[in-house]
Amino acid sequence: MRSVVTAVLGGGQGSRLWPLTRDRAKPAVPVGGKFRLIDIPISNSLHAGINRIYVLTQFNSASLHRHIQQAYRFDVFSGGFVNILAAEQSLTNREWYQGTADAVRQNMGRLTEYDPTEILVLSGDQLYLMDIEDFVDRHRTRNADISIAVKPVSPADATGFGIMRVDGDGRIVEFVEKPSDPAVLERLAADERTLRALGLKAEPGLLLASMGIYIFKRRVLEDLLLGTTVPDFGRDVIPGALADHRVMAFPHDGYWRDIGTIPHFHQANLELCLPVPPLDLYDASRRVYTHARFLPGTKITHCQVTRSILCEGSIISGAQILDSIIGIRARVRDGSTVERSVVMGASTFEAVDAASTQPSMGIGRQCEIRNAIIDFNARIGDGAKLINVAGVQHADGDNFAIRGGIVVVPRDAVIAPGTVI
Repeated sequence: MRSVVTAVLGGGQGSRLWPLTRDRAKPAVPVGGKFRLIDIPISNSLHAGINRIYVLTQFNSASLHRHIQQAYRFDVFSGGFVNILAAEQSLTNREWYQGTADAVRQNMGRLTEYDPTEILVLSGDQLYLMDIEDFVDRHRTRNADISIAVKPVSPADATGFGIMRVDGDGRIVEFVEKPSDPAVLERLAADERTLRALGLKAEPGLLLASMGIYIFKRRVLEDLLLGTTVPDFGRDVIPGALADHRVMAFPHDGYWRDIGTIPHFHQANLELCLPVPPLDLYDASRRVYTHARFLPGTKITHCQVTRSILCEGSIISGAQILDSIIGIRARVRDGSTVERSVVMGASTFEAVDAASTQPSMGIGRQCEIRNAIIDFNARIGDGAKLINVAGVQHADGDNFAIRGGIVVVPRDAVIAPGTVI
């Protein structure tokens, strides 16, 4: 695995996750109460023994850089690192990243600095745990030029993915980015032979979707990208490579979620609260690495807590917490109810200031928070109700936004006492 390097695609502006991406890069968005999105691909790579990792991003990278510096420190003998490659102008290039392939092309010199045999490309906005070492081994065993991780999806979900047709040997023979034509979807549907060859138990009629996780032979990737202007892997590079290159499918039948939108992000977080969550974060052999903060344990006083995750450093007093995540250093005060919500917490403990006229950091007294995401350091005044009583799907207001019916309070926002949203 030491001859492989990883490129994590941090994405663009992250507009689908706004306002969580208002002040931070998409890979720096908190997830699961104590992690960041970037921890997912980095942890998957490290579990495979691949410790030369580059993160490609171009927006609001300061908090991402800080998190990576604090979380991923390798000793001098390992040769490992996690480096951020932010978009930059040079004498030969004045452009921002134009897409996934363009981001890799602009950084090809750095990605190949250690003379890798393969380049692993991961996405920065997915939630999953995968055996990347097996992925690389099968790529080599089948002498693939390109391998793509695939997952079965229903026809209803297929329009949001790159969908492929795979032969009985596991080779990809057709690739269509986000197909919507029913005739095309019918043609791409996987048959029993294909599913059996891939070792999948999915029912016939489902389709094989690209997970945005690739392995390229280093020379093949250079041939496909250098001297071209194609912007995206899914729309441009992969379809164009099928005729002349051996492109293989790697099946993944475990948990995987694309959390690039607010509703998907919200739902994926809440799934972690289930008694038997679809993603097992309690598996010691597949732990998710993050910044060690050395915080005190959670303090709970006269609370009712049901199917929820309470993270270290949080203080919850006289509150009702249902199907929710309460993040690090979060405060939830007397009489408040938090249901189906993600409270990210705070970046620091706040000293009590009796002279202050603004609400204290965290959730105040007698508040009602339902189907919401409360970002770091937000202040929710006493008696506020964030419940979207009108069922609004999309809105932008003072210090809040609604996306897909989910109320989102941005980082450092203040919601005045008694506010009803």
